[in-house]
Amino acid sequence: MIRKLTMVSTFVLLAMTGSVSAAEYGTPAEAKAMLDKAVAAIQSDKGKALTMFTKGEGGFKDRDLYPYCGGPDGNFTAHPTLVGKSLKDLKDKSGRALGEEVYAAAKPGTVSEVSYMWPRPGQTDPVAKVAYVTKVGDQVCGVGYYK
Repeated sequence: MIRKLTMVSTFVLLAMTGSVSAAEYGTPAEAKAMLDKAVAAIQSDKGKALTMFTKGEGGFKDRDLYPYCGGPDGNFTAHPTLVGKSLKDLKDKSGRALGEEVYAAAKPGTVSEVSYMWPRPGQTDPVAKVAYVTKVGDQVCGVGYYK
C-alpha cells in the first residue's frame, strides 16, 4: 500500500512539475494574442501603446512575452531595454540578419513568422525562437516565443 502511494505521489509530483515548467514560458497562441492586442493598442493611440509596451504595462509583459516595435528609421520604438537602438541591424546569436528579416516579413494586415536563435531570459545558450511580426501604420511590431 505504501509503495503504491509513493508511486502515485511521484507521478502526481512529476505531472505538476511538468505543467509548471510548461507555464514558465509563453505559448505560440499567447504570443499571437499579444501581438493582436498590441496592434489594436497602436491603432487606438500609438504613443501610449509604445510606452506601455516598453514598460510592460497593461498586460504587455507576460513571462517571456512582450511586444516590440521599430519605426521607419529602423530603430526600436518599443522594447524593454533597446529603445533607440537599431532593430534593423539586429543579428541573432548565429549571425543571421534578424532585424532585416523582421522588416522584410512585416506586412500590414498580415502576421508572418520569423525564426531565429536567441537565449532564454537569464541564460546564455541560444535556442530556437519564433517571432510573429506585422506592420501597423509606420511601426513594425513583433512578439516572440521560444520553441
